[in-house]
Amino acid sequence: MSAKFIYLDHAAATPVDKRVKEAMAPYWSQKFYNPSATYGPARQSREALEAARSKVGYWLGAKPSEVIFTAGGTEANNLAVHGVMRKYPEANIVVAAIEHESVLAPARQYDYRKVAVHPDGRIDLDDLRTKIDSKTVLISVGYANNEIGTVQPIREIAKIVAEQRANRSKLPIYLHTDACQAGNYLDLHAARLNIDLMSLNGGKIYGPKQSGALYIKSGIQLEPLIYGGGQERRLRSGTENVAGSVGMAVALDLAQQDRRNETVRLQKLQKQFVELLQTQLPIAKINGSLKYRLPNNVHIAIPGQDNERLLIQLEEAGILGAAGSACSASDEEPSHVLAAIGLGDAEARTALRFSLGRTTTSSDVIHAVKELVRLASP
Repeated sequence: MSAKFIYLDHAAATPVDKRVKEAMAPYWSQKFYNPSATYGPARQSREALEAARSKVGYWLGAKPSEVIFTAGGTEANNLAVHGVMRKYPEANIVVAAIEHESVLAPARQYDYRKVAVHPDGRIDLDDLRTKIDSKTVLISVGYANNEIGTVQPIREIAKIVAEQRANRSKLPIYLHTDACQAGNYLDLHAARLNIDLMSLNGGKIYGPKQSGALYIKSGIQLEPLIYGGGQERRLRSGTENVAGSVGMAVALDLAQQDRRNETVRLQKLQKQFVELLQTQLPIAKINGSLKYRLPNNVHIAIPGQDNERLLIQLEEAGILGAAGSACSASDEEPSHVLAAIGLGDAEARTALRFSLGRTTTSSDVIHAVKELVRLASP
C-alpha cells in the first residue's frame, strides 16, 4: 500500500483547514467557559458564539437570529423536517427521490410524497407540481446531490412554492434545501434562492465534523428535537459548542470567499478526469448531469466491474474513492439515488464516486485514472 494516499473522497469528509483549527483552539481549554453563564469570561465565549452566528448569517444574507448551530448536517435536516411536520401533524411533506437519508428517513415518519428526477438527476418540475396539494406544508430538495453531484434548480422550485403560497389562506408552505454539499462552491444567499430553511455541514467545508447550521427564515416556527435549557432559540437545548460553531463559521467564510476561484480550478480537473476516462476507459459511463454539476464530482459506472473490489484495489494503489454516500456505507442495498436516475441494481454495483478537493492536483487526476484504467480495463 502506498505511504501517501491520493484522497478523492472530499464529499465524505474534508480535512480541517489550519486556519479553522487555529480559530477553534482557544475555546477548548483557554476560553472554555459556558456561554450561558453570567460572569465576564463566559460573556466573552457568548460574544465569540454570536460573532460566529453573524459570520454564517453574512453569507446566507440572514439575520444572526435566523441561524441555529447544530451538530452537523444530519441534525440540521432532521430539525427542519421534524420541526415543521410536528408543528403541522395533519399536513404532508414532498421530497425529491434522491434526497440524503437524513431527509428521507424523517420524512417517512409522516405523510410524504417523493418527486421523480430525470436521468441526469435534475428534479422533474412537472411531477413536483402534481405532488403538491393543499395539505403540503414542506418541500425539501437538496441543493446539490451528495452522490452524483447534480445541482438542482432551486430558484425554479422556489417559484413553484411561491405560486402555491399565493393561493393559500391557512396552511403555510415552506421550502427547505439541504446545502451540505454546496457550501464550497455555490451561492448560499437565502433571499436570492428564495428558500425558507437551509442545512449546512461544517465537516464538508474544511471545518470540524459534528458542526453545522440550520437557517430558519424569520417567522417560521419549529418544534424542537431536544428539550432542556432552551439554548439556540429554544430549538436545540444543551451547552453550546463554541469551538465547533467558531470553526464552522470560519470554514464557511473561507470557502465562500474562495468559491469562484476554487470552482474554476476544480472544473478544469474534473474536465481532465472525464476526458481521460472517455479516451482511456470508454466503457465507463458518467452518471448525473455534466452541465448542472458540482465542480469536484466525478461519478461513473464501469460495466462488468464490482465497485467494492475496485475500491479495495484502488486503496492498495494509494487512491481513496467511494462507492456511494459514506453516511450509508454500511447499507448493503444499492444506492436509492442511482435507482432514481434509472440504474438497475447490477449497474449500481459498478458505480464509483470520486470527489476532488483543495489538495487535488492534475498529477493526482492523471495517476488516479491510470490506476483505474489498469484495474478496470476489459
